[in-house]
Amino acid sequence: MVRDCQHQDQLQSTVTRFLKNFRIGRLLRQSNITKQAGVPVLELFQLLFTLVFHQRSLKRFLEQPTTDPVGKDTVYRFLNSPRHNWRRFLLLLSAEVVRRFARLTSEERADVFIIDDSLFSRSRSKKVELLARVYDHVSHTFVRGFRMLTLGWSDGNSFVPLCFSLLSSENERNRLCPINDSVDKRTCGYKRRQEAMCKATDVVFQLLSQAQAMGISAKYLLFDSWFAYPSTIIRALGHSVHVICMLKDMPNVRYGHDGQRLTLSQLYRSVRKRRGRAKVLASVTVQLGHDENDQPVQAKVVFVRDRNRSRQWLALLSTNTNLSDEEIIRIYGKRWGIETFFKVSKSYLRLAKELQGRTYDQMFAHTTIVFARYIMLSVASREAQDLRTIGALFFDCCDEIDDIRFADALRLLLDLLRAALQAALSDCSVVTEDVIQQFINRLPRPIKEKLAA
Repeated sequence: MVRDCQHQDQLQSTVTRFLKNFRIGRLLRQSNITKQAGVPVLELFQLLFTLVFHQRSLKRFLEQPTTDPVGKDTVYRFLNSPRHNWRRFLLLLSAEVVRRFARLTSEERADVFIIDDSLFSRSRSKKVELLARVYDHVSHTFVRGFRMLTLGWSDGNSFVPLCFSLLSSENERNRLCPINDSVDKRTCGYKRRQEAMCKATDVVFQLLSQAQAMGISAKYLLFDSWFAYPSTIIRALGHSVHVICMLKDMPNVRYGHDGQRLTLSQLYRSVRKRRGRAKVLASVTVQLGHDENDQPVQAKVVFVRDRNRSRQWLALLSTNTNLSDEEIIRIYGKRWGIETFFKVSKSYLRLAKELQGRTYDQMFAHTTIVFARYIMLSVASREAQDLRTIGALFFDCCDEIDDIRFADALRLLLDLLRAALQAALSDCSVVTEDVIQQFINRLPRPIKEKLAA
């Protein structure tokens, strides 16, 4: 019982500090998420935000007898409002977190945007707004739900989700339920619904533009082979960001090399391979096409040995041809952060499981709250691992340490030792100096060189 109380106090302290440090109440107001009557909106948000940490569902919480003024209608009115701009709220929050992380990261380090999609499953639903048949990359079947297209930021240590879109289907035949016609077309909720029926590659650049408009920047954009089309890669260059992506061998996608248009497998057969069991088999510069200014777009393709399948290879593409093969592989490895994010969100933060509402607005609000939970955990993890988050106290200590060099500190210790020996052997100054010299002679050579400098 005592341990449970301590856990609850620690949890409440962590949540309260997060809400205060990032001024969540202010961000909610800036996103037009305000109360209509009664309960303050920050109190409602905090209630929904902490549900998963108390291991309770919203249904169970609302059914239990309590004197809490928060009722069922209040919660669902908060979640179902089409006027609440949840995307703006998430972008404001993530932009502030990225700015704090950026101050702790070297400018030479490659920070990246990561784009990927994951299944938002509603397999048992029948009357959910804009419910569609979507393709599941894991089971390789069509299931009921949405494609959760997500844009994130990473510096290699921490991953921060920036924004997302719950995509239905651009093909009307795959949509099982229609849009709610009663939604005001002037609201952001109606715009979210229209976006859900757009093509995924178009939504990718909408999300990227909105993130950059918030002042969030990165050197590279990473994505896997599902988005790796030359037209997509060239469009990304228009956003002042280089692309590093995995390639898939497709018969209709060709790359220019030595005056020929080759598929990926043909390109691999035409280049010279490295000898032995090298991890990097080959690399070659190719032409993808022409940009908006009719300039040829050059890219570097790196062929890597597939360690899971013998005699197979993987291909990575980088629009920055100045990067080495090893650097391209290292930077692309940062894409794993979004896979970890999807796993944590679904397995621990109850994404798509905590609420079973039928409106699109409710699902969007719930997903935003889950993303905010992950951001809090990412901040807490960074604070626990990176001492620079202590802030001014850390830098003050660093400045104080820098004022006394190692050699000067050692000389100071020798002076104290000399004074102690002279006090104990007042009549034997020669013995004192002899002891000091013998001590110096027994020191490691690097330390003696520092003392002699």
